[in-house]
Parts: sequence; C-alpha cells; structure tokens
Amino acid sequence: MGAGPNQDVAIPLLALEVGRDARIAPADGPGAIPSRLEDLGFVPGTRLRVLRRAPFGDPVEVELRGYRICLRAEQMAGLMVLPDGSDSRG
Repeated sequence: MGAGPNQDVAIPLLALEVGRDARIAPADGPGAIPSRLEDLGFVPGTRLRVLRRAPFGDPVEVELRGYRICLRAEQMAGLMVLPDGSDSRG
C-alpha cells in the first residue's frame, strides 16, 4: 500500500478518522500539550488510534499505551498527530 500525499503532515487529533493509527507529533513549544495529557502518556511519538466518536463528534475515545480514554474535543484541541505512514522524526 502506498503512502498518501500528506504523509508527513501533522493534523489535529480531532481530524483523525476513526480506526486510523497515528503518532503524536512533536509539540511546537512548552505547553503545546497540556500537562494533564502528558501525564496520561500523550507525548510526542506515542502511537494512538481513534476508536470512536459520540454522535456529534464529542467526546472521542482514543486508545494509546494499552488503555482507552475518552476525551472532550476541548481537551484535545491542541494535539497534533502524524497519521500512520507518516515520518515520525520526533
């Protein structure tokens, strides 16, 4: 399977399709990833998958590091990911 045209472009986690794998993109600076999410394992390079979304898109269930968590859109607003097949330089 070939890589897509946007293979190394970070997208908002909120835009990641259900069932698709990604890695958390390197943060732009201090505070780019809320400390509470970092405590939960949302650090650059971590693989994750969006499992499902509520009917209106919020909250979103995400799987990472062997556990699942439901997050509100506002909690994930600043998180960027590199969809599967992306360059994971971070």
